[in-house]
Amino acid sequence: MLEDRTIAAPPAPWPAAYPEGYAVVDVETTGLARDDRIISAAVYRLDARGAVEDHWYTLVNPQRDPGPVWIHGLTSEVLEGAPLFRDIAEEFAARLAGRVLVAHNAVFDWSMIAREYARAEREAPVRQRLCTIALSKELGLPLANHKLETLAAHFGVVQQRAHHALDDARVLAEAFRPSLLTAARDGVRLPLLECRPLTEWSAGPTIGRQASGGYRPASWRPSRRRPACPYPNPGRYEEGKRLKQGMRVAFSGDTSVDRELLEDRAVEAGLHVASSLSRLTSLLVTNDPDSGTSKTVKARQYGTPVIDEAAFGQLLRDVEPASGD
Repeated sequence: MLEDRTIAAPPAPWPAAYPEGYAVVDVETTGLARDDRIISAAVYRLDARGAVEDHWYTLVNPQRDPGPVWIHGLTSEVLEGAPLFRDIAEEFAARLAGRVLVAHNAVFDWSMIAREYARAEREAPVRQRLCTIALSKELGLPLANHKLETLAAHFGVVQQRAHHALDDARVLAEAFRPSLLTAARDGVRLPLLECRPLTEWSAGPTIGRQASGGYRPASWRPSRRRPACPYPNPGRYEEGKRLKQGMRVAFSGDTSVDRELLEDRAVEAGLHVASSLSRLTSLLVTNDPDSGTSKTVKARQYGTPVIDEAAFGQLLRDVEPASGD
């Protein structure tokens, strides 16, 4: 049983825009790459105010090497008799249906789940996700870092088996409830993000299939349609100065903050998020400027300023307003 925490429920009315239910999820995997597989999964279902309704856990046979056993403790012998993902897909879906998926670094858990459903030629019944890292930032929690153990300690939650999906999900559920209550009490908008269906794998012709029996990855990140930036482009970013509303910003490579959340924050600050890089781009944000991606190569060709995610996050705190007419 999950214990009630010291934060009292906020006075009525509960925020009308808040979801009606949550599925707190944790998955353990063979690794972090797009072709890695889920080896265990756990779901705690919560009601609208964060109270636990039930929980569920399963092992999953990845049909490959289990990866870092020293982290998750699941050996090939343990997983040999476990069900395949396609065998637990329906039960997993029933736990997720009609709820917001909640996870710590939710973009990772959602990506792994979406890929497994795509491989099984099905679609995960998830339309929105909520990252507890993003929520803790929205709440301004005084955390030394954004590890799950740090968030748990902040709320007095005791971890029993780190990197065990069921215990990680329990810990997160216990930490999420007081976070949710605090957000409701203070009128904080929950950082909900859309979970779009994944088309990275498809049961197309043989050329799309790998020799291993999987599917060839295609385009991973679908483009997002955003309203046009209302401000004119003031030109390129200059080192040591502030960002200015209307600047065109492009992103390349992985980010520690969910990319969509980072892009949303840029848009909210009045910047233009560009899907490609051109001579008009004001700034490229990347944590790996030497990666050789098309954007980093073009940035070097065009002389486009390049900064990392941390520096960009700092600049977002104080964006200069667009010039008046």
